[in-house]
Amino acid sequence: MKLRELAHARTGDKGNTSNISVIAYDPGDFAFLREHVTADRVKAHFADIVRGTVERYELPSLGALNFVLHDTLGGGVTRSLSLDAHGKSLSGCLLEMDVPDTQHPNGEVRR
Repeated sequence: MKLRELAHARTGDKGNTSNISVIAYDPGDFAFLREHVTADRVKAHFADIVRGTVERYELPSLGALNFVLHDTLGGGVTRSLSLDAHGKSLSGCLLEMDVPDTQHPNGEVRR
């Protein structure tokens, strides 16, 4: 199953650092996201562009995870000639991450 089936995302930037917030559609899915969407998995998912560390911050009251991707934007917005200098498309790319199928509390299996 793709992460996009359980969450939506928003991207921001500061210099050469990108941050991606992943927000569960259903607050009941937050524990699943916390378990399966780790900093290591995000770094591996973006292995071609993340040169630095990936930090994860949890916001349980919002059902959200915030990832800070250091040394990611090719030098930063004002120094990069890349088409997506702000990294806004990274949120869509992260939502393509595969996560295990999950069973909804009503018994339905999501794929």
